[in-house]
Amino acid sequence: MRTLELAGVQVPVIGQGTWRMGENSSERRREVAALQQGIELGLRLIDTAEMYGEGGAEVVVGQAIAGRREQVFLVSKVYPHNASRQGMKAACERSLQRLKTEQIDLYLLHWRGQYPLAESVEAFERLREQGKIGRWGVSNCDLDDLLELGEASCAANQVLYNPEARGIEFDLLPWQLRHGIPLMAYCPLGQAGDLLQHPALHEVAERQACTPAQVALAWVLRQDGLIAIPKAVEPAHVHLNAVAATLHLSAEDLAQIDTAYPPPRRKANLQLV
Repeated sequence: MRTLELAGVQVPVIGQGTWRMGENSSERRREVAALQQGIELGLRLIDTAEMYGEGGAEVVVGQAIAGRREQVFLVSKVYPHNASRQGMKAACERSLQRLKTEQIDLYLLHWRGQYPLAESVEAFERLREQGKIGRWGVSNCDLDDLLELGEASCAANQVLYNPEARGIEFDLLPWQLRHGIPLMAYCPLGQAGDLLQHPALHEVAERQACTPAQVALAWVLRQDGLIAIPKAVEPAHVHLNAVAATLHLSAEDLAQIDTAYPPPRRKANLQLV
């Protein structure tokens, strides 16, 4: 599988998201099995957060990586209201306990909140020095936020990105690519299902002999410096996600998607989910 360097480590360009996992105990076995299947298929990056299922998703991840922690690049996120000097230390400890690990490879600020970025960076750096995290980054941050961070060692920014949500292409994405800061795309398959029903994606999928979801993933990964983190629980979907990393969209394919979902012509507010 294709890889890129994230926080000093080579990781696959397609990982596994866990949003809405850990919310229903009756789904626990399927969710754990899906993550383990993904690891076996090379989807070794797993993204989670203390917000997901109020810690439930981290518990699922902890069970899935038991006995195979060394195979996984682990990403989690801290609530903004926990992103103070003392609050982040306690939040990180709780996440580590749920994940049953001694270190989170990449720890992200889930979105900006009441605490200054400088205070959150200080808290991140303390955790890094203590070995609790490998590197830190941000999520749902726009270009002005990254500029405010300045010379701080931000390893990544995780934002909403797919063909129907491409406002970041105006300034944020080009800036990150120029500065070598990987962009992690959440909800790469869209949210309400409209994206995967669009005729343009179906026509491209027919030409490529694949699914519309695979087209969406290949579109996100059409340039270097990006990681897609789709969530999947069905075994067939996990397999299809892994295969999507090998797809290459043609100029005709990309032009058809551009016609359906034009690139931005001006700055817009960062889209969030």
